[in-house]
Amino acid sequence: MDFNLWSFVLDNLEATGVIGGYVSISIIGVYLITYASRGKLSGNNQIGPSWSHPIIGALLGIIPGCGATIVVSSMYKNRKISFGGLFAAFIATLGEGSFVLLGASDEASVAANLKAFLIVNLVGAIVAIIFGYLVDMIGININSHEIPEKIVEQSYHSSKVTKIPYVIVEYVGFYLILTFSAFLLPGSIMALWGGGITGYDDLSVWAAILFTIFSIIFYLVYKFNYKGHDCSYDNNMRTTLLHAVFDISTVIVYVFAGLLIANYSIDILVGPETFDAWMTSSAFVVVVIAAIIGATPGCGGMISVAVAFITIPNFPIAALIAAGIATSGDGIFPLLVSNKKAALIVTVFGFIIALMVGYTVLLLGIEI
Repeated sequence: MDFNLWSFVLDNLEATGVIGGYVSISIIGVYLITYASRGKLSGNNQIGPSWSHPIIGALLGIIPGCGATIVVSSMYKNRKISFGGLFAAFIATLGEGSFVLLGASDEASVAANLKAFLIVNLVGAIVAIIFGYLVDMIGININSHEIPEKIVEQSYHSSKVTKIPYVIVEYVGFYLILTFSAFLLPGSIMALWGGGITGYDDLSVWAAILFTIFSIIFYLVYKFNYKGHDCSYDNNMRTTLLHAVFDISTVIVYVFAGLLIANYSIDILVGPETFDAWMTSSAFVVVVIAAIIGATPGCGGMISVAVAFITIPNFPIAALIAAGIATSGDGIFPLLVSNKKAALIVTVFGFIIALMVGYTVLLLGIEI
């Protein structure tokens, strides 16, 4: 089998950029909503009556991306939501894996991806509400340590400024990523219905490729070279968008790595036919593997499982559901900082529930 490295990399850069268009919509949207409602998220008054918290948590959890679970972690630390609400949010969330299902129109049919997205979210929300109420009925309540909000919100900056990384992060990369996000927005919306825009689609291919490349560069510079001011207490629009851009670039790096590994493994190392046979004959094993991968901290695991779902023929929807229930997304990190015991309980019990639901779906024979 002939392998063209250049074409392989370009194809994956493009597919990642397409997903990045959806990533941008949700992440920027969540950050702007959080920015606009920041005053309401502070303080110690509960959100609504206690009986509604599992429902509130589940509804926040199904919002695409990790922004909502990060907010719920902060709410739980401030005693604004019950442990059942917190647990429901983490069970319901797909993290950044949502964008893989919503945006990978070049990898599989739009209808199948959207159907999978709706099924996984519906099952996750129902399971989240049931177990959220069960947790609150039992009376589980793990107090959080009072810690400065700046730790919960994660500061990405320090006190020194290095000129070139500063220019890349604060100006060049920042404006380029926002520009590409805006340019890809119409195509991202049209792709949900399998449509396109004449003359726009060809340009969007190269825009998606460049979007991925600049996002990777931005992520590497921001993560390893940038030393800017401490903006954890800044409450302005630009700082909010800068954090959104960093999260967008982070997800794009994960997605690109996941696509490279999945596509190279399937198409080159193993071969589509052999991999298809494995997935067909060992779905029972795939469910537990997907749950384990999904339970790893952060969004990388769920992104990898979602990539596998859209690239591997006959990948069981039960495994995707199991990974979705097991994953906690990036919201687990602020929870680990404020309450390690709560984070451990959420992860362990979420994994157990993921296996229960995943194997139930598998035994019922539910497929797409």
